[in-house]
Amino acid sequence: MKWSTTATQKIFSITFQPFHYLALLLIVNILLENNQQLNTALVLKAQRGNAEALKLLYSQYNKAMFNICIRLMGNNEDAEDVLHDAFIIAFKSLHQWKEAVQFGGWLKRIIINECIKQGKKKKGWDEWEDEKHDVLDEEKGTWWDGVTMAQIHNQIKALPDGCRQIFTLYAVENYSHKDIAESLGVSEGTSKSQYHRAKQLLRERLGREI
Repeated sequence: MKWSTTATQKIFSITFQPFHYLALLLIVNILLENNQQLNTALVLKAQRGNAEALKLLYSQYNKAMFNICIRLMGNNEDAEDVLHDAFIIAFKSLHQWKEAVQFGGWLKRIIINECIKQGKKKKGWDEWEDEKHDVLDEEKGTWWDGVTMAQIHNQIKALPDGCRQIFTLYAVENYSHKDIAESLGVSEGTSKSQYHRAKQLLRERLGREI
């Protein structure tokens, strides 16, 4: 069937009418709600030890959780080890979890905690002069223009262990410097210093790629 120009115009004119836009939003919300209900049912089934449900949960969350691991651990081998251990912990504790609807957030906390636990074994707190902090923050300009997300992701992975983990926790996972300090057993000053060092390194390295 070949669409005419008139038919196409009619479709677009209908699509962007306010009433139809609201109807579309309603449909999207219904689909999201249904998806959440299906996910909750899957978690509840997994809590009862259903092997197929556990496999589906792993498939559903594996990629997103691996991306967190790779940002925090910096290499595939360590990321895969942490991912494996974290899923084992989650599935063993799943029967105790009361809020099935919040499974994704709960799993993410386990993933991050395991990454932090492994990160403590790799000390990487290189000194960086405090006076550089203010200079970096005061500098203006959109130095990230022309940089792709893939380039940023790759350069985050390439950061030294200490500042990479702190940068990811602060900038990506929205941890405060106080939370980071408590989790890693360092001072807030060290957390801030390593975060600024990571920003400076990213700026220099990404600048060379543009």
